[in-house]
Amino acid sequence: MKLLWDLDGTIFDTYPAILESFCAVHEEAHGRSVDKVEALRWLKKTSKEAFKYFGISEDYRERFKELDHARAEAGSPPFEGIKAILAATDVNVIVTHRTKLSTKELLSKWGLLQYFDEIVSPDDDGYPRKPDVGAYRYLHDKYNLDWAIGDRALDLIPAKAVGMKTCAFQNADIEADLHIEKYTDDLIEKLK
Repeated sequence: MKLLWDLDGTIFDTYPAILESFCAVHEEAHGRSVDKVEALRWLKKTSKEAFKYFGISEDYRERFKELDHARAEAGSPPFEGIKAILAATDVNVIVTHRTKLSTKELLSKWGLLQYFDEIVSPDDDGYPRKPDVGAYRYLHDKYNLDWAIGDRALDLIPAKAVGMKTCAFQNADIEADLHIEKYTDDLIEKLK
């Protein structure tokens, strides 16, 4: 089993930090709070789409990143059961919009770095951001990957384009070959 992973929202439960950061920026921009359920729905698409939908100027983008980074580093644990899945695979790689350094720091903090064969950060490695297929094609060609696991459509679109099967994590609203809500032991059998 050879897997390509998204990081935020797929390996680590970062949505509480992302949502809290977005709500703070929304309040700074508009002087009022935002409906958290609706905000999370848009953030699961992309933060760029959420900014646009809620009328937040891109001038707040750096503030959002700053808040999110601080909150995510402070308390975004890995999802329960992830370690067993990672340990059972032959190859694990990551494509993330985070920097490679912050990705390695987060994985090291939780004792998961040793499970990964390669990490691709488009900003660090010169690939366009997801859903562009460049990073996925590179990793698929190198490792002959079987599945991509992600929580947003932009994580799975490039996987389909390069011929991988797709697994949607905690998002029934996106197209995928498999949808899961938790990492359980039976997932290993489903991915074989």
